[in-house]
Amino acid sequence: MTQIKGPGIFLAQFVQDQAPFNNLTNICQWVASLGYKAVQIPTWDKRLFDLKLAYESQTYCEEIQGVVREAGLEISELSTHLQGQLVAVHPAYDKQFDGFAIDEVKNNPQARMHWAIEQVGMAAKVSANFGLKAHATFSGALLWQTIYPWPQRPPGLVEDGFAELAKRWLPLLNKFEDVGVDVCYELHPGEDLHDGVTFERFLEATGNHPRANILYDPSHFVLQQLDYLAFIDIYHDRIRAFHVKDAEFRPNGRSGVYGGYQDWQNRPGRFRSLGDGQIDFKQIFSKLTQYGFDGWAVLEWECCLKHPDDGAKEGAPFITKHLIRTPEHAFDDFASSDENPLLNRKILGLEL
Repeated sequence: MTQIKGPGIFLAQFVQDQAPFNNLTNICQWVASLGYKAVQIPTWDKRLFDLKLAYESQTYCEEIQGVVREAGLEISELSTHLQGQLVAVHPAYDKQFDGFAIDEVKNNPQARMHWAIEQVGMAAKVSANFGLKAHATFSGALLWQTIYPWPQRPPGLVEDGFAELAKRWLPLLNKFEDVGVDVCYELHPGEDLHDGVTFERFLEATGNHPRANILYDPSHFVLQQLDYLAFIDIYHDRIRAFHVKDAEFRPNGRSGVYGGYQDWQNRPGRFRSLGDGQIDFKQIFSKLTQYGFDGWAVLEWECCLKHPDDGAKEGAPFITKHLIRTPEHAFDDFASSDENPLLNRKILGLEL
């Protein structure tokens, strides 16, 4: 049997201008000192990583790999979450999502989209240069503002939205196919791919593209009140990346899933540090192991209460505790016998 690798950590939430969070060398040494074995690198933050330079220079890729290895780490995946978001943006969100783009394309939705597509496309080659098999991203959204069916959606609106989303992503999926890397969409509110049904719609629109896969993060399913364990049973063949993030959902008499425009601390559904929420990680690790997931278990730390340093320190031992070392043989092999077709037939009553 294969087994899950870990613990890894997504660096995006920890980057700052102060040491040890201000460059790749320092932050890798910091996470290694906490017990992590791999880093998931955000490709939009040049304090850590220059995606364009990595695309143009194999020497730079080797330098990055050297920094990571010097700290005793591996790269689990690269991330283009912010660029992927910008592949598809409804005009209602233009001003808010301009903050994810470089200055040269702000206030120009078409230029911003083309920049985002170019960025994700570069990440395909760079991921391959690092020998990676999976890439983490968001899908973007054209339909999110229609998430609640009021006013009624015109017939064909959803189909047209997914057709356009697929049109934008298919050339990118083909680039990842050319280099043998899976695109792992984090199913996330705010994205058109946010649950199993929407992922299936996207698969259909892309002709079941083999590189269209899932970054499994149970926290987003808790906040949607989706069965995150049954999800693994249904979609395990497409789960190629894994964020270990906790959450809780505590509805009350004043607000529920939609949250009432409240901040994170006051919403019924909120993200928590590992072990502080409601997610059954023992069952998640068991199911993923059972289905042969052999990727990295990567902490994505987000918590509305706890300090990030404490969340990071607690994350590595939490993940390590949940990793399942798979056996070389079955527990009841001591009672096995050699294969004997004649004996089998006698047991079945077919040979007297």
